[in-house]
Amino acid sequence: MKKQLSILSLSIALALTGCQEDKNNQQAEQAQTVEQEQMVVKQVVDKKSAQAEEYSRFDIYAPFTLTSDLSHLSDNQKHMVGLLIDAGKIMDNLFWQQAYGDKEKLLNSIDDLKAKQFAVINYGPWDRLDGNKPFIDGFDVKNKGAQYYPADMTVEEFEAWEQDGKDGLYSMVERDQEGNLKLVPYSVAFKEQLTEASELLRQAAELADNQEFKKYLELRADALITDNYQPSDFAWMDMKTNPVEVVIGPIETYEDQLFGYRAAFSTYVLIKDLEWSERLSKFAAFLPELQKGLPVEDKYKQEMPGTDSDLNAYDVVFYAGDSNAGSKTIAINLPNDEQVQLAKGTRRLQLKNAMQAKFDKILVPIADQLIAPEQRKHITFDAFFGNTMFHEVAHGLGIKNTIDGSSTVRSALKETASALEEGKADILGLYMISELFKKGEIAEGEVMDNYVTFLAGIFRSVRFGASSAHGKANMVRFNYFKDKGAFNYNEETGHYSVNFDKMTEAMNSLSNLILTLQGNGDYEGVKSLLDTQGVISEQLAADLKLLEDKQIPVDVTFKQGKEVLGL
Repeated sequence: MKKQLSILSLSIALALTGCQEDKNNQQAEQAQTVEQEQMVVKQVVDKKSAQAEEYSRFDIYAPFTLTSDLSHLSDNQKHMVGLLIDAGKIMDNLFWQQAYGDKEKLLNSIDDLKAKQFAVINYGPWDRLDGNKPFIDGFDVKNKGAQYYPADMTVEEFEAWEQDGKDGLYSMVERDQEGNLKLVPYSVAFKEQLTEASELLRQAAELADNQEFKKYLELRADALITDNYQPSDFAWMDMKTNPVEVVIGPIETYEDQLFGYRAAFSTYVLIKDLEWSERLSKFAAFLPELQKGLPVEDKYKQEMPGTDSDLNAYDVVFYAGDSNAGSKTIAINLPNDEQVQLAKGTRRLQLKNAMQAKFDKILVPIADQLIAPEQRKHITFDAFFGNTMFHEVAHGLGIKNTIDGSSTVRSALKETASALEEGKADILGLYMISELFKKGEIAEGEVMDNYVTFLAGIFRSVRFGASSAHGKANMVRFNYFKDKGAFNYNEETGHYSVNFDKMTEAMNSLSNLILTLQGNGDYEGVKSLLDTQGVISEQLAADLKLLEDKQIPVDVTFKQGKEVLGL
């Protein structure tokens, strides 16, 4: 914009210094200048209009303050929380390097304050909730491999590369001086920053009263500088009672949309909600029984999930890196290591304050627009919490290794693995809820609450876009449910309503399909499913446009940190 205004000013200046000797020439030149000026002004106005339309995306995040009651924590624990936040800030900067590159250079190049804030939220100049489209002039579409791989590397070159560990979680792929591909471990590529973060975790460990938490922090500190994360993952599984939690390091692989191999740096600092955790504690014990009852052939459920899994609720007080980019995570199911999962299960952390923010600011307004009035009574926070919680529980169900034993499901399905896994967790979570209602283990509310809230949740999550594994999974589910008649659509009112029996049938058949694709390691089958069903139909596009016109936020952004907590 500044460049165009400079051109306009220059055009006017040149006109004013035109030849004064010949009056006719002067008049002709002035007329020409006016015409040029009008043309340039029109270009500026057109550009302004285009940018104004683009700026409407800058307000899709609703602000929310992350806080929690810390009065029950000791002085040491409060100090520890501050150290963990400091370590998280390092993870935040490391994720910037993985996702984009030079953070400060990018931000310093952006004059518009809203655009700059949007770049901070998206960790780069690409809109994560709009297919990673660039929202700043001069940038092309985001590289699917982010910064994990050389920008000029092709898929064929990588696949032909004979290198052990090339699909590892904790290394960057770069070129050597001869232009050949080489692996650089995270502990080498980011040595200075990881050493600093490791030292902060060791300082936090010295303040820990809980011995299991102390051990975890020490092992995680080691992991950051050795790339050996499994011992700390096992230690994290043994940590049950500490009121303060941290998830830190390279965790999820969503940012690597080229192969889905490489993990992104992330942090959550958490304060345990003891009352809600007590309500959830009983459900983990049902995992083996629910695994046996999955609606699929026995060979696709032959692995038995660990029984040491647990469910707990937390307030998040700090997000950083991958967890803070674009749409915000409201529940965690970790660790991702298949060996740890089979031996000990996973831990499911429900992020209650962040979940409440999305329910109040996003889900309820969506339901008011798209769900039939007679079914809106079924939109409840308990159902939203339950659907989210059992989504995380359901990650532990199904199968982690292909039935022929050749590889893990994640390796076999490559870049499609994340979207299918999220789809599995969504649908099996709903399956688990319906089964637990049948057993009388869930007494609050009714299954219809979960079904209707689930449908409204599809509209919420599909707005994350095709670049998000969660968004893609919701597109597949919406189209699959539509084909199966799981919901009705009233063209006159524009409202949706759940068809209970058909939704139950669709839930079971989609569960069967996803579990079969995973167990077979059927990469081509998954690609076909995502390509044909993971699309936004004309009707769904109109619904999403309505939500946009009504200015319903797509997600939340956080005011957070030590100052917010009074630390």
